Amino acid sequence: MSTAAFHISSLLEKMTSSDKDFRFMATSDLMSELQKDSIQLDEDSERKVVKMLLRLLEDKNGEVQNLAVKWLGVPLGAFHASLLHCLLPQLSSPRLAVRKRAVGALGHLAAACSTDLFVELADHLLDRLPGPRVPTSPTAIRTLIQCLGSVGRQAGHRLGAHLDRLVPLVEDFCNLDDDELRESCLQAFEAFLRKCPKEMGPHVPSVTSLCLQYIKHDPNYNYDSDEDEEQMETEDSEFSEQESEDEYSDDDDMSWKVRRAAAKCIAALISSRPDLLPNFHCTLAPVLIRRFKEREENVKADVFTAYIVLLRQTRPPKGWLEAMEEPTQTGSNLHMLRGQVPLVVKALQRQLKDRSVRARQGCFSLLTELAGVLPGSLAEHMPVLVSGIIFSLADRSSSSTIRMDALAFLQGLLGTEPAEAFHPHLPILLPPVMACVADPFYKIAAEALVVLQELVRALWPLHRPRMLDPEPYVGEMSAVTLARLRATDLDQEVKERAISCMGHLVGHLGDRLGDDLEPTLLLLLDRLRNEITRLPAIKALMLVAVSPLQLDLQPILAEALRILASFLRKNQRALRLATLAALDALAQSQGLSLPPSAVQAVLAELPALVNESDMHVAQLAVDFLATVTQAQPASLVEVSGPVLSELLRLLRSPLLPAGVLAAAEGFLQALVGTRPPCVDYAKLISLLTAPVYEQAVDGGPGLHKQVFHSLARCVAALSAACPQEAASTASRLVCDARSPHSSTGVKVLAFLSLAEVGQVAGPGPQRELKAVLLEALGSPSEDVRAAASYALGRVGAGSLPDFLPFLLEQIEAEPRRQYLLLHSLREALGAAQPDSLKPYAEDIWALLFQRCEGAEEGTRGVVAECIGKLVLVNPSFLLPRLRKQLAAGRPHTRSTVITAVKFLISDQPHPIDPLLKSFIAVHNKPSLVRDLLDDILPLLYQETKIRRDLIREVEMGPFKHTVDDGLDVRKAAFECMYSLLESCLGQLDICEFLNHVEDGLKDHYDIRMLTFIMLARLATLCPAPVLQRVDRLIEPLRATCTAKVKAGSVKQEFEKQDELKRSAMRAVAALLTIPEVGKSPIMADFSSQIRSNPELAALFESIQKDSASAPSTDSMELS
Repeated sequence: MSTAAFHISSLLEKMTSSDKDFRFMATSDLMSELQKDSIQLDEDSERKVVKMLLRLLEDKNGEVQNLAVKWLGVPLGAFHASLLHCLLPQLSSPRLAVRKRAVGALGHLAAACSTDLFVELADHLLDRLPGPRVPTSPTAIRTLIQCLGSVGRQAGHRLGAHLDRLVPLVEDFCNLDDDELRESCLQAFEAFLRKCPKEMGPHVPSVTSLCLQYIKHDPNYNYDSDEDEEQMETEDSEFSEQESEDEYSDDDDMSWKVRRAAAKCIAALISSRPDLLPNFHCTLAPVLIRRFKEREENVKADVFTAYIVLLRQTRPPKGWLEAMEEPTQTGSNLHMLRGQVPLVVKALQRQLKDRSVRARQGCFSLLTELAGVLPGSLAEHMPVLVSGIIFSLADRSSSSTIRMDALAFLQGLLGTEPAEAFHPHLPILLPPVMACVADPFYKIAAEALVVLQELVRALWPLHRPRMLDPEPYVGEMSAVTLARLRATDLDQEVKERAISCMGHLVGHLGDRLGDDLEPTLLLLLDRLRNEITRLPAIKALMLVAVSPLQLDLQPILAEALRILASFLRKNQRALRLATLAALDALAQSQGLSLPPSAVQAVLAELPALVNESDMHVAQLAVDFLATVTQAQPASLVEVSGPVLSELLRLLRSPLLPAGVLAAAEGFLQALVGTRPPCVDYAKLISLLTAPVYEQAVDGGPGLHKQVFHSLARCVAALSAACPQEAASTASRLVCDARSPHSSTGVKVLAFLSLAEVGQVAGPGPQRELKAVLLEALGSPSEDVRAAASYALGRVGAGSLPDFLPFLLEQIEAEPRRQYLLLHSLREALGAAQPDSLKPYAEDIWALLFQRCEGAEEGTRGVVAECIGKLVLVNPSFLLPRLRKQLAAGRPHTRSTVITAVKFLISDQPHPIDPLLKSFIAVHNKPSLVRDLLDDILPLLYQETKIRRDLIREVEMGPFKHTVDDGLDVRKAAFECMYSLLESCLGQLDICEFLNHVEDGLKDHYDIRMLTFIMLARLATLCPAPVLQRVDRLIEPLRATCTAKVKAGSVKQEFEKQDELKRSAMRAVAALLTIPEVGKSPIMADFSSQIRSNPELAALFESIQKDSASAPSTDSMELS
């Protein structure tokens, strides 16, 4: 006997020990041994192991039994057949415990066994299930249905093919008068719906009907008499408080389990079939609302959960990128939901004052979700909601959780409902909230302070007239918040919330605080000095500073500025950002009343902050400088030199963000805009342009291209601030551009500056400017040509009657410069006002469509962009003409028109959007496409197929090379599919979608790269359908990972194969994140193959490390 066989034999002996610990440890050790690849058992040993395992299923110790069941789930392929044949007879065991263990074990086994064994198991269960009219033991049927439910939960993705036989049988058993059997049937349906939503499609109506029937199944209780009692009861009836429901909860009553299973099945139905939402709102919603009166707490919680699932599915997609469905549109989901709101509130009215904490928590969760989906819908029901909130806030008998839930719900309501709805209820709502602020438990106090802050913000908004007199409330609110603010022995969270709340109180109602205002401000100043509370104190101070109440901050201003100046030296980014924002707010509101010495202290810290190491800090610092320059120009005398030199250095950064550039423009304008100016206009222009003018003549641009654009913007900003200097500046720029002695850099800067100045101050001497720009288009320097082209378009946009006819004439007359002149036209179309372009639209349209058939693709691209910009000038007139060109034009024209459509789609909402419905805009405007997907998808999927008629052989000397002319179209189709996955997932039939992804996994290198990324994304977004076909998806992944490049191939072939392997392995890693996928025998086999191959194992490990450090590796850039 081998060592391994001897060791297993000794473990089997220990498993018969009378000591339960021995049996447990021996079973655990055996489990570990059998998972080793080196262990190979003979048939006799295998039989002994399986028999012992089955014996342990009847062990007296629960832990040993559980370990035996768990062991059956481990994918040990050699034992599966023996286990199956030994477990199936155990379903008929007279002992309930054994039947339960066998059901659990078969569920685990179903997930891990081979396809043949799974089919055998399914066939066995189906064959054993008799028709409902055949006399059979109810226990046997119950066990078989429970086994089907267990298989459905553990391996439901494999049951799809058997559901057409299975579902009608289970439906029939649901109608037998056996509550335990009904529960098992409904649990099985829940598993089928979650795991096989597509295959369950034909059975949804019958399952829905059963759920609606059994969610009301309560034969031992008369709800009508309950409602009669409710009408007779008065508010203060003590009978209802003392009444016990034990008389209804008979120990033998199993009907509550049926109702609970029906509620869970309804939740599965709603979440798995979002396409049937309108139907669910008509059929399921009214029944769920009526069942809110459910007497059993567990069932009520599941009914609430099912309705919450319905609400979440109804919620419109977030963000302006998505379609927002009109709540008023008849027949829409939101319209139907709006009609349910009164019924929901009426049904919850009694539940909000239920003795059960869990029932009230369920109400708050449901109402919070409802308010989020339909903001403003609960306003008219505020009396009921406020009464329920107060009831829970005053409930000190139970745990603090319900009070925190009530406060959180109130906070949410303040954000979604109009402030006027709260006005009548404030006298009764405010006292319990303030009592919670004073509560000794820190979590309640912190939550209550947030609610109080929201109340102040919502009821007395800053920029609207006050509709409610704050006088009766402000004293109490201030007193309770000050008490929290003064206390020093508090939790950090309460301290921070108290400071924030006080900031809102002073900012919104400071004019009503009277004598309390100064002590409050001094207290905020004190908190500003404390390292722990300084950040919230800065934010509170900013709220006070930006308040339109113009509060007197003199008592704290000088000291606060000194403290804030010291914070600018701290190496804490959040503190610096908050400090600069607060300083800017103080400078804007207090202006001249800022103490000059304190301002000097702050300004001394700023030069160090204006650098490119932190652009956001630099932007806020420059914004503050601009504000101070306007408020106190004299303060800037000492600091303007160092700050200006740092700012000019910053402007030479190629990484300058738009926000920093805008701030710099504002500061420079402020410097020359004061009277007298802080810095002379000519001197500032000279300082700005010095880096360019001081370069050697033949040194080329030298600086980064972006720097020229930044400097040009600043020159234009200065010209705008000093209109009297603009004309001379433009003339000087024209001279610099024309001069033969000017370097390339000077000419580029001159043209870019003219482009910006032309917009502001008019183009100066027109004829001379036109000649200079045209001459520059023939310059040997590409940078000069591009800058002149840009300038011609921008200057033309500022003076269309002079420049546009000239530009169109030049495009006709100068075919060699056409590309640059079209670029100018593009800039003019983008910069000019749409109304001013309308008189020229016909001429431009004719000229552009004459150039659609040009030979150069680059020129056609610019023409397409010009057409797009032109259509936006008059969409209702020009878009139908564009469609005609799409139908009638030649191939190049059609291609140009389709490219032009891309430029009609902007990120932001635009008047053209409704007219674009017939075009496609999946990336930026998915709402335009959603309703058309039924027509578009078949055409799109058709383009993913390999077309043999587009594949040709090309002879290259002695070699034959295959060329696939359809590859680019297929690639574009798969890219479009990926975009749909990101933006229109709810409208896709994922199973059909996966069919085409599956084909793509075996296509060309480029297509496979795309489909691997899509597969990884699908594994995250919709794991259930992926799991159903994981066995088929693994094979192409395995083929890619194990493929070898032919010896003697070029280096690029090896690199391509490595990249392909890496991408495939990322898809494998994503698949392995689906919980049940590891039980698939094919996936388990592939996983062991990866582990045993050093190269694949190293690759897999590196990918897992990458995904841990950057979770978004499955995204794809398609721009």
